[in-house]
Amino acid sequence: MTIIDGKEVAAKLRKEIAAEVEAWVASGHRAPHLVAILVGNDGASQTYVGHKEKCCAEVGFRSTVLRLDEAISEAYLLGEIAKLNNDPDVDGFIVQLPLPKHISEQKVIEAINPRKDVDGFHPVNTGRMISGLPSYLPATPDGILELLKHYDIETSGKNCVVIGRSNIVGRPIANLLSQKGWDCTVTMCHSRTKNLKEVVREADIIIAALGQAEFVTADMVKDGAVIVDVGITRVKSDKTKSGWKLLGDVKFDEVAPKCSYITPVPGGVGPMTIISLMKNTLKAARKEVYKD
Repeated sequence: MTIIDGKEVAAKLRKEIAAEVEAWVASGHRAPHLVAILVGNDGASQTYVGHKEKCCAEVGFRSTVLRLDEAISEAYLLGEIAKLNNDPDVDGFIVQLPLPKHISEQKVIEAINPRKDVDGFHPVNTGRMISGLPSYLPATPDGILELLKHYDIETSGKNCVVIGRSNIVGRPIANLLSQKGWDCTVTMCHSRTKNLKEVVREADIIIAALGQAEFVTADMVKDGAVIVDVGITRVKSDKTKSGWKLLGDVKFDEVAPKCSYITPVPGGVGPMTIISLMKNTLKAARKEVYKD
């Protein structure tokens, strides 16, 4: 059994991106500029944006965080998005989710210029991805693909089961793995799937992305399966200084011995998501997806 080390892979890719940025700037271009809009004081969101700022500095990007009060109106936020859409010095930007309940996330996502949508959530980028055209891939699915590639995990002809059908992870990773070059036979499972345990047990590759702690147990996994655990749930613990610990969607201790490869939580998929954001921002600066 091999543990898939997302931290190690992310560190390698950060160095590669930094070298590309250095060459890009040396050839006379300005450094790529990524902006993050943070609405409110959600602790997890603040931590995540902080990690993005740090990663931008490491790879040589210019980074800006626009911090807005939780009470701002939807119209005000849409106005700030319009400014960034029209700012030629901004290559890409993200609006950190979740947003306050009085603001429509879908309306915000659709307001972002697809050319600057480095989160890859805009319907135009989703459509391009599904069609196999150049696009900004959403961060977590792209991170999963990078891990599979780094560990040289065979996907062609393999039976892949994706548990979860969110627009952020489940749907896009199912689509991507079915495309030419990855060539998986993909089954997507969700809360209405009948005989879920039996379906998952047939999988060569399991991608667990439903957000339910330790949902996947040993009796759902066949020997030699590859497990990619996307879930991350914070639960109370009297064994840590913080009083909390992080659990994935997979019951790691009992499932890991059956696997050929498995991602831990934390330290598996998580470190890869910011790398995808960096890749997309560099693509935006180079105009690799949208040429004009």
